[in-house]
Amino acid sequence: MSQVIEKENRFVVDLLTTLRQDKFSPVGWWGFLGRSWEMSCKTAHGNPSLKRSWAMVTLLIGILALAMLLANFLFEGPGTTLRLLPAFLFCVAWQQSDLFWHLGLNKQAQSGRLLPAVGIANTLTWLRGLAASYLLARIIGGAGTPSWLALTAFLVGVATDILDGQVARITMTQSKLGKIGDGETDFCLYLALTIILIQNNVLPLWLGLIMLLRFCVPFVAVLTSYFVFAHQVRFGSTIWGKYAGLAQCLYFLVLLTPTQFAPVVQAIHLPLLAVTLILLIVAPLAQILENVRTGRR
Repeated sequence: MSQVIEKENRFVVDLLTTLRQDKFSPVGWWGFLGRSWEMSCKTAHGNPSLKRSWAMVTLLIGILALAMLLANFLFEGPGTTLRLLPAFLFCVAWQQSDLFWHLGLNKQAQSGRLLPAVGIANTLTWLRGLAASYLLARIIGGAGTPSWLALTAFLVGVATDILDGQVARITMTQSKLGKIGDGETDFCLYLALTIILIQNNVLPLWLGLIMLLRFCVPFVAVLTSYFVFAHQVRFGSTIWGKYAGLAQCLYFLVLLTPTQFAPVVQAIHLPLLAVTLILLIVAPLAQILENVRTGRR
């Protein structure tokens, strides 16, 4: 099993090295994407049950996406729906293609065995991705997003974020696919929520930029290490990172809370803001120190 994993890792490193040697030219990207797609298709065709599971998840996501568009048409009319439609379809297609692309990472963390199905845990993660796709489509399409709608998407995101990890542990289906999917969907959802809160004049611009940097800096660092150096920079969870994420979730919840709860919101707003800012500074520093310690081992 370890030889198979090492072979796959070597294949990925060779792809990235070739892309870098081609100086990221269009021809280099074409070869990189083509060989990556071939590897994904080989994994899917060699594991029919996993391929069928991906198709069923894609069907579920497609039905829910159509239901969301229909609801949007009924409540906001054809104009708003048409404005967000292209970006929404692109985001949904991208997230399902991304799932297919990474089916080879659906390996049980404990044994390294390729799991025969996408699983409930990963499905919950991709449902959070659907909520993020909808919010991003509204932003790209120039459709304003009311706080109640953002709050609904946020609560869906929090619920699925809690459940997917619990389900994965209970069913013993923890995998690198789940870890990557969890990070990607969290990035997209909280990026969209931050932009919406700034647009709605609920979140100050300077604070919104700090929160955007929290998501964008690690993302850029990972892409740079992956494509430029063909080496993975680890951005795993630290206790400070978890505290920062929790504080930011609570702060978003306070900002999205209906006006009926204004007295409670005013009482906890400033203390929670102070705690959130401190943790947003401490968390990346803790992650850097963790990476340095890991690199010395």
